[in-house]
Amino acid sequence: MTGEKRIGRGLSLLSGGLDSRLAVCVLRKQGLHVEGVVFNSPFFSIRSAKEAAAQLDIPLHIVDFTNDILELLKHPKHGFGGAMNPCIDCHARMILRAGEMMTQMGFDFVATGEVMGQRPMSQNRQSLDIVRRDSTLEGRLLRPLSALLLEPTIPEQEGIIDRTQLLGLSGRSRKPQIALAKEFGLTSWPSPAGGCMLTEKGFAHRLQEEAAHEGLDSVFTVKLLVHGRHFRLPDGTRAVVGRDAADNASLKGMKRDGDVLLHTVSVPGPTVLLPDCQSEADLQLASQLCAAYGDRAKVANVTVKVIRNGTEQEIAIVPPERETFRQWMI
Repeated sequence: MTGEKRIGRGLSLLSGGLDSRLAVCVLRKQGLHVEGVVFNSPFFSIRSAKEAAAQLDIPLHIVDFTNDILELLKHPKHGFGGAMNPCIDCHARMILRAGEMMTQMGFDFVATGEVMGQRPMSQNRQSLDIVRRDSTLEGRLLRPLSALLLEPTIPEQEGIIDRTQLLGLSGRSRKPQIALAKEFGLTSWPSPAGGCMLTEKGFAHRLQEEAAHEGLDSVFTVKLLVHGRHFRLPDGTRAVVGRDAADNASLKGMKRDGDVLLHTVSVPGPTVLLPDCQSEADLQLASQLCAAYGDRAKVANVTVKVIRNGTEQEIAIVPPERETFRQWMI
C-alpha cells in the first residue's frame, strides 16, 4: 500500500508587495503549507507584510534585522546601489536567516517573490545567482514566479513541489501579475515602490553623517535617524527636532538617562532630543532652536522646558529666525 504524499512546507519572504503575495498563492495552489517571514529594521516598514499575511490568512514570523543591516552597511560585500542601500547583500542575508529558520522549524524550502529581470540591478540573472550562492541554502531557495527559467530545486527534484505548476515570468511588465492577482482573488496590494529608506539619497546623507560622527554600532542612535529634523551643533551635539505630534511622542519615549529633552511650553512646538549632550553652549543653542520651531506668531518670548538629569527648568527665549540654524542642519 502506497502512503500518502507528504505535504511540503515552505517559508516565504513576505514584503507585502504583489509579487510576494503571488508567490504564496502559487505555492498554496498545489497544496503546499506556506508561512510568511518578514525582516524588521528602522529602515523599512513591515506594515504591508502584516496586511498581506492577514489577506492570505497565513502565519507571519517577524525577525529583527537591525543588527544584520548595520553590519552590512559597514561592510557590503557587493557594494551599494544608488544611495546607501546594500540590496544584494541585504537580500542574501534575509534568505540566509530564513534558511536558518527553515532548518530549525522543519520546513523544506525558502521561497521569494523575485521575478527575473523585473529590477535591472537586483533581479537580473547575475544578482539572483549571487544571492543564491551567498544565502547558502544548497538548492532549497525557490523563486516560484520565475522557477521555470531557473534550475530545479531539491524539493522539486524530490517531488515535494510540482515544477509544472510553477511559473516562468520575466521582465518588467506587471500585466502577468495583475492577471494572476485577479485569478487568485487578490483585490488590494501596495504600489511597487521600494519602501526602503536606504535607497533615498537624502536619508543616505544623514546616515553617512552619523557614520562619520557616532558610527553605526548603536541601534539607539540609528533609530533616531528616522525621526524629525537633525542638526549637528558646533560642539558636536546632535539635536533631533520633532516635525509633528508622532515625532514628538517618539522622541519623548526614546530619552535615556544622560540625554536632554526640550519642548515648548507657552506655544505649540517641537520636542527636541539631545543624545548624551555634554556641551552647555550646544544646550543653549538647542533651546533657541526649540523656540525657533515653535508657533511664535503672536508672542515675543517662547518658554522652553529643559529636562535633564531628573530636573526640569523653564526658560524664556526670544526665538531667532529658523534660517539661523540652516548651517547646522543635516
